[in-house]
Amino acid sequence: MSIAVEIRDARPAALPAVATSVQSTTSEAGPSPKRIVVGYGFWLFLLSDIVMFSALFAAYAVLTRATAGGPGGTQLFNQVNVAIETACLLASSYTCGLMSLAVNSRRRAAFYLAAVVTFVLGAAFLGLEIREFADMIARGATPQSSAFLSAFFTLVGCHGLHVAVGLVWLVVMMAQVAAKRFRATVLRRLLCFSLFWHALDIIWVALFTVVYLMGVQP
Repeated sequence: MSIAVEIRDARPAALPAVATSVQSTTSEAGPSPKRIVVGYGFWLFLLSDIVMFSALFAAYAVLTRATAGGPGGTQLFNQVNVAIETACLLASSYTCGLMSLAVNSRRRAAFYLAAVVTFVLGAAFLGLEIREFADMIARGATPQSSAFLSAFFTLVGCHGLHVAVGLVWLVVMMAQVAAKRFRATVLRRLLCFSLFWHALDIIWVALFTVVYLMGVQP
């Protein structure tokens, strides 16, 4: 009887000690830094965007030969113009990386220089793409002409729309750095912009390969 009583008395004393230890460990670890949480959430957004582009790529691959007797990629695509577009966008990815390095070292002048060059290269890419669309429409190759052209304008136009949004976003971030300098909130937004812009470059490489290189094959 005395042994049983001693065991029962010992159990409640041990449990609070374990609970206190677990609670102490949890409080010391704490939540993840907000920069990590924001980056993780934005990666989820980018993955959902990539899923959307994957569906558009699949639709284009199915409809690439459905020209309805009209012109196909061989007759419509200007490889020189597309090569210049690609060079502009890839160069903007490099300058965007320089912009991120300037942000990490808190150099405002270098940040503005890299941001302006990134904007100019992105705007040049977008201008060349709009001119390509205008030339195709002037030749009668409109989205209503065939399923192939509908898929082409949807896929390439969706990417161009993302680039336009990125340019507006970049201007806003330049204004925020001027007003708030490199605060934590501004740094998180610049991180998200950098991820967004580099993702657009990766998508364009796939688009350039599938649409403009494979599209001119007989």
